[in-house]
Amino acid sequence: MNIGIIGLGLIGGSLGLDFRAQGYKVLGVSRQQSTCDIAVQKRVVDESSTNLELLATADLIFICTPIHLIVPTLEKLTPYLKKQAIVTDVGSVKEAIVANCSRLWPNFVGSHPMAGTAEQGINAAQFGLFVNAPYLITTLESTPNFAVEILTEIVQKLGCQIYYSSPEEHDQAVAWISHLPVMISTSLIQACAKEQDLNIRQLAENLASSGFRDTSRVGAGNPQLGLMMAKYNRQALLISLANYRQNLDQIIEYIAEEKWQELEEILVSSHQYRANFIQLK
Repeated sequence: MNIGIIGLGLIGGSLGLDFRAQGYKVLGVSRQQSTCDIAVQKRVVDESSTNLELLATADLIFICTPIHLIVPTLEKLTPYLKKQAIVTDVGSVKEAIVANCSRLWPNFVGSHPMAGTAEQGINAAQFGLFVNAPYLITTLESTPNFAVEILTEIVQKLGCQIYYSSPEEHDQAVAWISHLPVMISTSLIQACAKEQDLNIRQLAENLASSGFRDTSRVGAGNPQLGLMMAKYNRQALLISLANYRQNLDQIIEYIAEEKWQELEEILVSSHQYRANFIQLK
């Protein structure tokens, strides 16, 4: 089987390394020739080009571009695809992507590997990035079973944990645990940065340690990625933000009115419930 990868950054490059290690022929496409050269040099791919025509022999293609480029990329790709070729993506938003891409190519299967690092680009690619990471496969009623089965068979070899859902379920779940934290973290950083007393702000900057680092990390990520999350998962994110604001208002009320027992109950409940989201591997 020949596997094609469009977008040779952290995710695309890491997929290439793992698939080549498993014996697949990997064909890579990037917008920049320099990235293509590095990908071949580092043995991320067997062949690489800036031309989508390279993927004419690919059986399974992963579109690993930024969210806003997924649909336009597929539009340009379809003239070169084999009739039975399967196309998937790795975007963090699924409803709009899957709907549009499925109309462009019947054998499209939306997917989302939830793995990554703080680094970006082809030089950040690494073996084993997806081991034990969630890998969501999102399907429509019209999605061909054979395409889902083949994609599942291939990505299982990455050592990931596969989950299936509708695109809508995916987007709301990811809004809660990925996109909402980015916005909360961003708000935290902005609130601290807008402290009017310069001495207090400088002292806070000097004192910031592990607690602030943990809660602010995702807010310091790629700004364009955060913008795309909000733009393409707008409705689900707004639902999550509204619910978060309600809970924050409740905490403000308890503190303002010195309702310490009620506040303690929330703190205890959160302490206990967090384990449902964060489990020791």
